[in-house]
Amino acid sequence: MAFPVDLRRCQILGLAGTAFLAAGGETAGALPVRDLLHPASARAALGLVGVYFGLVLLIAAWALLGRLVRGPRPPAPRALLTVLAVWAAPLLLAPPLFSRDVYSYLAQGAMVDAHMDVYAHGPSRLGGPLADEVAPLWRHTGAPYGPVFLAVAAALSALTRDEVPAGLFGMRLVALAGVALMAAALPRLARHSGADPAAALWLGALNPLVLLHLVAGAHNDAVMLGLLGIGLVAALGRWPYLGAVLVTLAALVKAPAVLGLAAVVVLQVRAGRGTAKALLTTAVAAAGTTVGATAAAGTGYGWIGALNTPVSPQNWALTTLLGRATRALLEHLGSDLAPLAIPTWHALGVVAAGAAIVLIWLRLRPRPVYALGLSLAAVAALGPAIRPWYALWGLFLIAAAAPSTSVRHRMAAVTGVLALCVLPSGGPADTGQLVLAVSGGALGVVVLWQAHQAELAPALGRAA
Repeated sequence: MAFPVDLRRCQILGLAGTAFLAAGGETAGALPVRDLLHPASARAALGLVGVYFGLVLLIAAWALLGRLVRGPRPPAPRALLTVLAVWAAPLLLAPPLFSRDVYSYLAQGAMVDAHMDVYAHGPSRLGGPLADEVAPLWRHTGAPYGPVFLAVAAALSALTRDEVPAGLFGMRLVALAGVALMAAALPRLARHSGADPAAALWLGALNPLVLLHLVAGAHNDAVMLGLLGIGLVAALGRWPYLGAVLVTLAALVKAPAVLGLAAVVVLQVRAGRGTAKALLTTAVAAAGTTVGATAAAGTGYGWIGALNTPVSPQNWALTTLLGRATRALLEHLGSDLAPLAIPTWHALGVVAAGAAIVLIWLRLRPRPVYALGLSLAAVAALGPAIRPWYALWGLFLIAAAAPSTSVRHRMAAVTGVLALCVLPSGGPADTGQLVLAVSGGALGVVVLWQAHQAELAPALGRAA
């Protein structure tokens, strides 16, 4: 007998999940330095268990909502947007979760506001409380972000006067604005691609990765994807120039969005414009936007060189893992080539991503939104660094344009795995923390199973 599913049940279960996430994050999240607890402390342990308990509830609510979306009476997009707002609400005032990157954003914004070269120097040059909050690896590293995002961060720094709590809340509001743009764009992109708008919202906006990393983590990928999404919507209509401007602004937040310009060109050609005119219009819009945004931000063009920002040593990208294995083998053999192993694999990954993008566009040019989603997924998978929220680059557009339900199922499975991969503190896990995380998740499974049995018992009794 199937577990009864309705929209209100999904809404309440997901709300309980994010409430536990927020509560657990108060002691186990990416807290300011002065509030950090030792991971072995009882409060931190209880918080970690609570976060993973809530995470399992949220994933279960999302999976049940997916069944409802695929059912005979799917909820309307507006109802799904209400669910998204309810699920996100507890996370608004929670501490940062799953990453300390938001502290880097605040420090870099303060550097720009103080007229420091944010691309030549890391937050250590800023000094003070903000620099102390940045993860040690990134304190001496220049910003890898474009001038549009740094201008937003600088404005926020000036507004909050570098107060950490106000800055965190402000950066979360910026991320929420990006998520709102994503949610607004998804139904329109889905209709253009012949997909179900409700299914697109379920996978692309209500996705646990969106709530965990774009809302709770306040990552600037939300701004990039929001601008990219509405840029594509504009290009679908009668505003291709505006579409190119918005997509360029997205790329000036984070560079991978530049691939969206290819979709803008293809959409213009499909609308009846000549290829040469489409290329020229897009190039002029992109160049003008880049020059104007960079001049307005006052950061210069150091962001081009900053694309080579080093990756974390804990990074588990495919090419990095292969590079480490190759380096270990060469060191065992006593070869002098061992130091070249990781850079070589990174270069091969870039080449493979480029080849994959070419093949994708050759095959899927008539479906530019889907082709762009797959291209961004290839960049994330084959690039030199990967974090769980990078999966959203491609997933956002694949959700809007996937040609079959099976594709969405595979993407949903990837989401479920990636949602469990990072501790709420954003740091590496030791054995004790892994045990606590697994315990919290197992407790969530047990509670859900007991609830399932309690729901079935009356129905079985009536049947008997």
